[in-house]
Amino acid sequence: MKHTASQPVTEQRNEKTANLDKLSVLEIIEVMNAEDQTVAVAVRQALPQIESAISGIVERMKLGGRLFYIGAGTSGRLGILDASECPPTFGVNRELVTGIIAGGEAAIMTAIENAEDDADAGAGDIEAVITAADVVVGIAASGNTPYVIGAIRRAREIGALTVSVSCNSGARLSEAAQYAIEVPVGPEIVTGSTRLKAGTATKMVLNMITTTAMIKLGKVYGNLMVNVQATNLKLRDRVVRIVQDATGADEAAAAAHVEQAEGDARLAILMIRFGIGKAQAQGALQQSGDHFGDAVELLEKEKKKEKGIIE
Repeated sequence: MKHTASQPVTEQRNEKTANLDKLSVLEIIEVMNAEDQTVAVAVRQALPQIESAISGIVERMKLGGRLFYIGAGTSGRLGILDASECPPTFGVNRELVTGIIAGGEAAIMTAIENAEDDADAGAGDIEAVITAADVVVGIAASGNTPYVIGAIRRAREIGALTVSVSCNSGARLSEAAQYAIEVPVGPEIVTGSTRLKAGTATKMVLNMITTTAMIKLGKVYGNLMVNVQATNLKLRDRVVRIVQDATGADEAAAAAHVEQAEGDARLAILMIRFGIGKAQAQGALQQSGDHFGDAVELLEKEKKKEKGIIE
């Protein structure tokens, strides 16, 4: 099959899988696994672009900006997935990270294929929710989706920081954004099915964006999810283990402090580590802008002052 120069690589035929329908189950999953192994390599090659984008995002978020993902189809769903996991994992407001999909909520469960072709709709959807203080990440495997390009262009006009994530080189979306992330993963094993390698690559990049941003915003201590919300039995048990890991306290002491802290691992850790009450721990967090690492440093300095240690 001959390809035109304008055809995105993600839409081209993968010659390695030309006889895919003739393969056994084992052969199909072997070729899928082999192709998937190339995704991590492609993401690694894009790390400089990803680093620059995340640095810009963190700078905006430290000043109070919010993060918006916008995409169509699989790309939109991946943005919504990543956004929805931030509150329980990092204890942040649902408004801090938001996913928007072409076609609205109905498109989360049902494909609305023509919604991605409306650039004006993308511009209107983003204009309705952002300010100049925010960040907008446009996601499109092809890098050519009009809805997403329209959203990014409008976001940039408003003054928001704009980032693009695509799986092709030289994407039109890249030209519209201030920070362009391109992860060219090559043709899919099923031609044009970008829910496969392109979807995996996109998920990896979005994982990096929010996880790194939350770490830099002080929502992680060491490698512990100190901001996790204890909303069920499994997570309540996890909070106790986090407090144990962070302080060396036994299970009973950790559980008792977690109860006093009303399930807030950060407060329980500070209470145990510095021998202080809940109110003082809350005050340290408030003074530190809810950055847990900064709260620890603040209390360490106060403890040194009490002991007469001058740095």
